Amino acid sequence: MSPEQPSGRPADAPPPSPFAGLGKKFDASLARGLGHITRRALGPHQTAVVRIGFAFTWLFYLVREFPHRHELYGPDSPWGFELAEQMISGTGAFSVLMWSDGRLWFEAVYLMAILASVGLLLGWRTRAMSVLFMLGVLSLQNRSIFMGDGGDNVIKLMAIYLVLLRCGQVWSLDARRKAAARGAVPGTDRTGIALWAAAGLALAVTTGGGMLGGWVWQLCLWGLWLVFGAWWVVERHWPGEPRLVCDVIANLVHNMGLLIVMAQVCLIYATAGWYKIQGTRWQDGTAVYYPMNLDYFTPFPELSQALTGNGVLVMIMTYGTVFIQVAFPFALLNRKVKNVLLAVMIAEHVGIAVLMGLPFFSLAMIAMDIVFLPTAFLLWLGYRTRRATAPLSRLTGRRPRTEAGPDDSTDDSPDDSPVTSAAPSAAVSAPRVTADAVPRAGTVVGAGTVTAPATRTGPTAAADGRAPGPDAAAAPPPPGGRGEADRAAADPSPEDPAAGT
Repeated sequence: MSPEQPSGRPADAPPPSPFAGLGKKFDASLARGLGHITRRALGPHQTAVVRIGFAFTWLFYLVREFPHRHELYGPDSPWGFELAEQMISGTGAFSVLMWSDGRLWFEAVYLMAILASVGLLLGWRTRAMSVLFMLGVLSLQNRSIFMGDGGDNVIKLMAIYLVLLRCGQVWSLDARRKAAARGAVPGTDRTGIALWAAAGLALAVTTGGGMLGGWVWQLCLWGLWLVFGAWWVVERHWPGEPRLVCDVIANLVHNMGLLIVMAQVCLIYATAGWYKIQGTRWQDGTAVYYPMNLDYFTPFPELSQALTGNGVLVMIMTYGTVFIQVAFPFALLNRKVKNVLLAVMIAEHVGIAVLMGLPFFSLAMIAMDIVFLPTAFLLWLGYRTRRATAPLSRLTGRRPRTEAGPDDSTDDSPDDSPVTSAAPSAAVSAPRVTADAVPRAGTVVGAGTVTAPATRTGPTAAADGRAPGPDAAAAPPPPGGRGEADRAAADPSPEDPAAGT
C-alpha cells in the first residue's frame, strides 16, 4: 500500500486540477446572466425618466420656437425647400416635410410633433407615441439640419433609441391602465385598434405613393406596425407560452437598447474629452475664457465677466471639464465615484444653460445622464413629486394614484442603476410616511421581504375592516415611501414586464 499524505491522498496520486468544476461554474454563471437579461426589462425607472426628460426637452423647444417655426423649419426658412430636397436625396435622410412644401402640411406636421411629445411625456400609448415622436424629430431636424446647438443631435439619437425601450413600465398612463386592469378580462381596447388601423392606412397610402423613399424606412415602419399588431393578438388570445416568448424577446430588445444608450453617453463624453486634450487652449487652461466672452454666448455679461476675471477659476473650470469627461466612462466601475461625477456633470450642464444661454443642449445632456442615476434616488424623487402634486390632486377632486411597477417583487437593490449591482446602500434615506403605508406581511419592498405582521391605521385599515394595532404608529417606513409600499402590498406577484407596451 502506498503511503498517504497528511491530506489523506495517496502520495503517488496526481494533485487535483485547478480547473476542476470551472465548466459547471461557467454554465451556472451564463444561465444566471441570460436569466437576468431575459426575465425582465432592466432600469424601468431610469428609462421612464429618460423618456420624460427628452419628451419635455423637445416639447419645450417646439413651444418656445412656435412663433419662429416658419423661419426655422417651414416655408420661410433660409434653407429653402430645394436645398433641403437636394441634401436629403444625397444623404438618404427621412423627413415627411419633403412630401409637400405647403404651409398647411407644415402646420400639421409641427402640431403632430407637439402632440407626440405630450403623449410620450405622459406615457400614453407609449409604443405608438415613441414612433410618432421619432418621426416628428427626424422630420423637423432633417428639414433644416443647420438649426441646432448640439443638443439636436442628442435628441435625434435618443428619439431612435426610445423606440427600442419599454419606457412606459412606470410613471406613465400606460402603467396606470395596466394596474387598473390587472386581474380583469382584457377588453376590446378600441383606442389601440383605432390607432393601429389609422397607422396601417397611413403606411399603405404613403407606400403606394412612393413617399417613404427607400426600402429601409418601409421595412422599419411596416415591421413595427406588424409587431405591434402581433403583440396585441398574443396578449389577448395566447396568454400562455407565446406571451412568455414575446416577453423574452421584448426584454432582450429593451436591454439591448438600454446598453446602446449607456454606450452612447460614454462615447459622447469620452470623445469630447480626448478631443479637448489635443487643443492648445485646453492644454494651457484658458479654453473656457473665450466662449464666455462672446456676445452670442453671454446672456448675463456681468456674471460671465466676474467668473472669467479670475484666472485660477478659469483654469479650474477648463481642466475640470476635461478631467470629468475623460474619467466618466472609467467611473462606472465604482458606484460612489460614478454618482459624484454625475452630480458634478449635471451641475456643469446647469451652468452651461445659465452662463452660455444653451438651455436645450443642457436639458438634452441632463436627460441622457439620468440613465446612470441610482434607483433609490429616482424613487425618492418620485415620492417627493407625488407629495408636491398632492394639493393639485385634491383641488381636482382626485386621489393620488400609484401604478404597479415591474420591480415591486424583485430582489434588486433600490440603490442600483442599470450598470451597477452592488449591495444596498443607505446613501439615500427613506422619506417619512404615515403608518398606513406599512406593507403587508410577506411582501417585497426594495431589497428585502417584510416577514413580521404589520397593521395599518387610517383610511386604508378602515377600508379593509381591520382594527389598528397598538404598535401601528411605530411601524418602520419602507425604503420607497408610500407609493412603493402600496404597490408591493397590492401586487405581491412576480413583475409584469409587459407594463407600458
